[in-house]
Amino acid sequence: MRTLMSAFDKEKDGIRQTRHKPAELDAIDRKILGALAEDAGRSYTELSEIVNLSAPAVHDRVKRLKRDGVIKGTVAVLDGCKLGRTLLTFLVIDTSSYHATRALLQFTNRKEVEELHTVAGDGCVFIKVRAADTESLENFLMEIQSLEGVRSVRSYIALSTFLERGPSPDSA
Repeated sequence: MRTLMSAFDKEKDGIRQTRHKPAELDAIDRKILGALAEDAGRSYTELSEIVNLSAPAVHDRVKRLKRDGVIKGTVAVLDGCKLGRTLLTFLVIDTSSYHATRALLQFTNRKEVEELHTVAGDGCVFIKVRAADTESLENFLMEIQSLEGVRSVRSYIALSTFLERGPSPDSA
């Protein structure tokens, strides 16, 4: 059991969220976060005009937000369809054991996997997959179903997407 957890700790690579106390954010921090969530490429000068602070003060705040892990990274949001991955599917996987659930972590390295979560409720693992077509999705599903301990895989294919976004910086 200990070696399984050690492997899990190495594989999660900072993705698994442990429950921490929320960061202490004031209204200016939240305004900066909101502006960066809309466009992460904004300069400190642009941000300073939005929040009515100097650019160096904004820089210090952004640096602190990064250090505190509130800002986890700066990424380009890519269009899956324009990249040739037109089939968005959500998978709910039920397994027979903790070991089988952890075995699904091997799929975190696959390019078609956008998210992978262990969940409570109807199933054990939830995976967001963006595949090129039904054939590649079928091959992916066969790989999952071939794992020992996988009881069932339910697929939900998205027909249209009306909203995709990260967490709001507004207070809870």
